[in-house]
Amino acid sequence: MNKDRILGVIPDYQTVRDSTVPVPPLTPGQKWDLAWKETVDPFNIASVFLVAGYSQIDNQTPKYGEGGAAYGKRVGAAFVDFGSQNFFSAGLLANLLHQDPRYFRKGPQASFMKRVGYSISRVVVTPRDSGGETFNSSGIFGMMMGIAASNLYYPRASVKLSVSAQRLDTSLFGSAIGNLMSEFWPDAQQKFFHKKPKQAGP
Repeated sequence: MNKDRILGVIPDYQTVRDSTVPVPPLTPGQKWDLAWKETVDPFNIASVFLVAGYSQIDNQTPKYGEGGAAYGKRVGAAFVDFGSQNFFSAGLLANLLHQDPRYFRKGPQASFMKRVGYSISRVVVTPRDSGGETFNSSGIFGMMMGIAASNLYYPRASVKLSVSAQRLDTSLFGSAIGNLMSEFWPDAQQKFFHKKPKQAGP
């Protein structure tokens, strides 16, 4: 599992840096471990507090109101949102559907635009454990299941189809940005920090 961090702080557990070297598929336990590590990483927990603070401004979704108690509810909701999407995507569905939740870099052997297109396409395309590629149903449906689960504890004013669709768009956009960062960060390491990227294991 990749232990390097983008910009020194953002976890990059899910990335296989050198996809030209064959790596074995993840075991069920490794998929659950990936979901857990992503959820409890200090950077991601800090992000939860920032997201909760942003939604506190002008009482944005979820609409818990104002004050310290409302902020605490937002922190809890943001953490469960993030954790449930990891649980469903990288843990439950990746195992049930035999899909690999990792991001396999295309690498500098391809052109810049091909790498950009590839990174974005990985939001909807993922490897099978048995080889080959397929629709990323574990990632997409995992996001949708996490969002649906959050409607159980969100206040009624926030449980709307339009709000859920907006949150799905945000999750998909965040996934694409994450892929782009994972794809190009090793290049930045070499160019600006003269650091040879570490090779990732399974």
